[in-house]
Amino acid sequence: MSQQPTHSQDQTAHLHALGTGKLPTPQGGPSVSLLEAFPNRFPHRPYVISISFPEFTSLCPVTGQPDMGTISVEYIPDELCVESKSFKLYMFAFRNHQSFMETITNTVLDDLNSLLAPCWIRVKGLFAPRGATRIHVFAEHFKQLPEPRAASVRELVRDWKTEPDPHRP
Repeated sequence: MSQQPTHSQDQTAHLHALGTGKLPTPQGGPSVSLLEAFPNRFPHRPYVISISFPEFTSLCPVTGQPDMGTISVEYIPDELCVESKSFKLYMFAFRNHQSFMETITNTVLDDLNSLLAPCWIRVKGLFAPRGATRIHVFAEHFKQLPEPRAASVRELVRDWKTEPDPHRP
């Protein structure tokens, strides 16, 4: 006997990239317009979402040589969460995009912050060595929140940053 799946109350009707079976080719490179969000069902509870994209590639703006690495995003959502397939398509848009690693990391932070307005967000660009030089770029932003919510967010961020996790870069 086949059992029907159950469904949560997640709102998905407005999502376009998820479930289409298509990977659109981004026009004009990375853009916040490639990202989609869905409502956070738990805005009353601060919790961390961590997304890692270990196959990141872009191009050096001077030499055109490929840069590779891992882009990790950690954030405490407020009202919205990023939809993971749109995040993947956004990351793919960097493949033929020429930009410095520092610019890429800060652009990802700015785009996700613009889309989500999270309580806190940190983007880590962990780039593979090229020319015997390894570059890691960290950028973060805290949203101005009323107390005691701001204190709760700061405490969670502090705990998140100090808790050892072998799977987190």
